[in-house]
Amino acid sequence: MRETKNYMKLNNIAETALYVRDIAEAQKFYTEVLKMEVIDMTPDRDLFLRCGDSVLILFNPEQTKKDGGVVPTHGSVGQGHIAFGIPEADFTPWTAQLAKNRVAVEKTVDWGDGVHSIYFRDPSGNSLECISENCYR
Repeated sequence: MRETKNYMKLNNIAETALYVRDIAEAQKFYTEVLKMEVIDMTPDRDLFLRCGDSVLILFNPEQTKKDGGVVPTHGSVGQGHIAFGIPEADFTPWTAQLAKNRVAVEKTVDWGDGVHSIYFRDPSGNSLECISENCYR
């Protein structure tokens, strides 16, 4: 019989980051269109947003490449991607919210087994997705 080992396990993603060209523009989009709450902000450098039990951090890559002393320097070039889990019943309201704010839905996908996605972009071109929250269960 095989011996079962206990391995350490990561429980969740506490925070994730995207890089944006304009923090003020991003703040308007993520708070007004996506209804996220601001936790903290350093103008022209970063914006911390509450997303359920997680935190989404939006960074200006030009500023985070500079040595700030507290955390290692970092930065990214190009568009990123993040998917937000939503209840299936919320697809119609979210599609309406995007349309009301003139945010184009780039693509809709039916993955089967009751899992759906809608894709759209933030003002910096990052690919954002709303996906059925049961997608990985």
